[in-house]
Amino acid sequence: MTSRPPEHLPPRDPGAPGHDTTRSVGQNVSTGARATARGLRGFARGTGRFGRATFRRARRAAGAQGAEKSGLNRLIELAACNAAGDSAFAIALAGTIFFAGATSGERGPVLLFLGLTMVPFAIVAPLIGPFLDRFSHGRRWAIGGTFAMRAFLCWVLAGTLTSGSPWFYVAALGVLVSSKAYGVAKAAAVPRLLPPEITLVKANGRVSLAGVVGAAVSAPLAGFSYWLGPEWACRYAFLVFVLGTVAAIMLPAKVDSTEGEAAIQSSRGGPPSARPGSGVPPRVAFALRANCGPRLLSGFMVMFLTFVLSSEPLDGWESTTRATLLVGLVVGAAGLGNTLGIVVASVARKINPAAMVVVALFADIAAVVFAAVAYSLVPLIVLGLTAGLMQFLAKVSLDSTIQSDVPVRAHSSAFAKGDTTLQLAWVVGGFLGVVLSYPAVNGIGLPFAAVVLAAWTFFVFTSRSDKARPGSPRAAGGPVPRTVG
Repeated sequence: MTSRPPEHLPPRDPGAPGHDTTRSVGQNVSTGARATARGLRGFARGTGRFGRATFRRARRAAGAQGAEKSGLNRLIELAACNAAGDSAFAIALAGTIFFAGATSGERGPVLLFLGLTMVPFAIVAPLIGPFLDRFSHGRRWAIGGTFAMRAFLCWVLAGTLTSGSPWFYVAALGVLVSSKAYGVAKAAAVPRLLPPEITLVKANGRVSLAGVVGAAVSAPLAGFSYWLGPEWACRYAFLVFVLGTVAAIMLPAKVDSTEGEAAIQSSRGGPPSARPGSGVPPRVAFALRANCGPRLLSGFMVMFLTFVLSSEPLDGWESTTRATLLVGLVVGAAGLGNTLGIVVASVARKINPAAMVVVALFADIAAVVFAAVAYSLVPLIVLGLTAGLMQFLAKVSLDSTIQSDVPVRAHSSAFAKGDTTLQLAWVVGGFLGVVLSYPAVNGIGLPFAAVVLAAWTFFVFTSRSDKARPGSPRAAGGPVPRTVG
């Protein structure tokens, strides 16, 4: 008996059982697919609109108060690009000797880490600073060169990161030195693009705030790249630094201009004929000495509290997880304070630099005394918050003082020497923190820090000259009040 071919089968009865169910399931699947597609398209459109709106608002904020006309907005955007690349580089090297020592429970690797942090500054101050001063007619190319160098070295690192090649250390050190050189060159370029509507303190705060935003946006992308492999995070950093190279070369031409520099130097109290490095202006010397106090406290606090709270946590925080969280709260408070300082500096109408460095010293002393007397979670968080906030406000006050008092042709050298001095203060504080964190002596750690800060404050005030007094007309801004905040 032969079976009937399929094409001759009788049509299925629409009323047969299961026919409606099959059609209903098919319709539901089709409807769900269309709804999902519409939802995805709507989400993509909404995300695109949000991204474009955020980008437009960021561009408007960067160009506010005359920054767009002067070209400062370009430098602000470049700072965001720089921080994005540096954060990607840091994430790529998260498991190497440069960063593993900072989170190690052993003091030996930490001391090695502290020593390594001085190496880039030891190169920048005596070598890069004077070179950038002589290259002042090509500031855009100097800034672009720091990006191009980091792009090349990140590409090299991508091939050596997991191979154990000795070139890894050379390339990593080169990136760190180039990053410090960018900071020096950028600081020297800010006064050339300063609009009349804002002060140097505010301009420096805006540039720093852009860096925070750039790092926050870039970190997730760099983290995803690191998940694919550390070398991919380096390649991502390479792309960011290439973009920064192009953006640096496209900075306004006035960054390279020397027009009016002699007049600017005369109005700031420095004769045009003065030789660079022939002497440090009194206000700059005072601000630099005062900055060493908050910077020393920052290094001491991070190292001291990291070890002490890990080995001898507060009551109720004894478990390993809670002890780690405790350290994160205190150190995170310092980071939050630094961010608050950036916001304050970028939005404040006026900050007197000479007065601000004094306020930073006394605020830090008060916070350390409070933490030593009432040793508990809240005082320690207050200490971290105060240390971070005062460190940044004191630093931007120092930057504005250098920019207003040092001859333009010596800016890069002054910034390089200042940054090296402050990094040395941080390392000294870190060494003291490590030494005093041993169980036998950690009980005197915070009181010792308070005494050291008080003694340093006494030295700062007894060694200042009359021209550097916070209440003097020169300290309040001299003949060019708009440049010093």
